[in-house]
Amino acid sequence: MVDGRPLALILAGAAGGAVASWLMGYLSNTAMLPLAVVPFATSILVVMGTPEAEPAQPRALVGGHLISTLVGLAMVHLTGPSPVAAAAAVGIAMLAMHLTRTFHPPAGIDPLIIVYQDMGWSFLLMPVAVGALLLAAFAFVWHNASRRGSWPARWW
Repeated sequence: MVDGRPLALILAGAAGGAVASWLMGYLSNTAMLPLAVVPFATSILVVMGTPEAEPAQPRALVGGHLISTLVGLAMVHLTGPSPVAAAAAVGIAMLAMHLTRTFHPPAGIDPLIIVYQDMGWSFLLMPVAVGALLLAAFAFVWHNASRRGSWPARWW
């Protein structure tokens, strides 16, 4: 036991995190997206390492990334790329995630990437929507295979 959790579950989550990280890199290369613009590394840690946590649930994972991305895209298209716009987008995204009960801290990187890189609206679909849904599907398969039907705690 580590922090009240069985070591076997921690190891299963860590193995899943490694596999998901490899898949993220593979899919990023296949889609010709630089890994630096794929915002899921810390989401993998949350979803695979603490699957029972509220930010690891599908609503927060998918919703948090979509909402943060929308905020970042709106900000960069209204103001253009700048450090002030990036900072404001992060704050607004945090507020929007809280208001919609989709708070997923790793999604806070999305507005920064979008504003600093001056990303277009297609970023919402690929890599964000596709990536968040793929991560949720991967977590569902992995956790339910290794933890016997324990993820998610709730879909919505």
